[in-house]
Amino acid sequence: MAGPTADEADSAIPKEAGDSTVDLSSEEQRKVSDRTMPRPQVVYEVIRQEGEIELSRPTAALAWSGLAAGLSMGFSLVAQGTLVAMLPAAPWRPLISSLGYSIGFIIVILGRQQLFTENTITPILPLLLNFTRARFFNVARLWTVVLLANLAGTFIFALVATGAKVFPADVHAAFVSLGTAAAAPAFLTLFVRGVFAGWLIALMVWVLPNAQQARTMVILIITYVVGVAGLSHVVAGSIDVLAAVLAGNVTWAHFIGGFLLPVFLGNTVGGVALVAGLNHAQVVPEA
Repeated sequence: MAGPTADEADSAIPKEAGDSTVDLSSEEQRKVSDRTMPRPQVVYEVIRQEGEIELSRPTAALAWSGLAAGLSMGFSLVAQGTLVAMLPAAPWRPLISSLGYSIGFIIVILGRQQLFTENTITPILPLLLNFTRARFFNVARLWTVVLLANLAGTFIFALVATGAKVFPADVHAAFVSLGTAAAAPAFLTLFVRGVFAGWLIALMVWVLPNAQQARTMVILIITYVVGVAGLSHVVAGSIDVLAAVLAGNVTWAHFIGGFLLPVFLGNTVGGVALVAGLNHAQVVPEA
């Protein structure tokens, strides 16, 4: 029996990933390249470089940026509280009012302000890639400064929003109601909700380099899920709960030990372990 011809043998060889199955002009090849999703290594490198930039920033710059982010996140409370006050008390109201929850995130992320839960992935990738004692303490510096500045911003915003009679009484009541509900679950429940929220926010950071013109929509969709599902975010949730604290519905002790601590731990686990750690593990072996 005659063996395969040269053409048949050549057609049996698997093509390389970069080979084209049809004849394309150089312009058509460029269009294919433009429409091809970048490899995970590309996304990893974009986020790693952003982390390196964050770690190189002075403490004062991080603090001012973190304060701005905490203040900006207050508009999530304003938007959501206003929608709650204006909509009828129906089972579907959270489906609409939770759109307001996304406003602060859109401002902060597109404005390139420092938000703690974003920092559970960006500076962690450089640390995982080259773990040194100096870099570990630099990450700790960044986390501490950004979280404290975020919380300071949330407190200032909540103090003004609830104490200066800026908003109508029904909107103010909605602020307090949102904060009281956010602080009500048990420690373990808030921790698990924090894990899911940190997971989603860190995934959002991972997705954004591919989003291009759809960045706003990606932020809106993911943060809307966090809000409508009642998941717990350490900064956005603190604004709500601080409104309830300042109204006397929640104690300071409960805010710190019963809300802030479990949500902080949950957000950190969700962002570091489930996103930064896993994506680092999938990319580095192929580097």
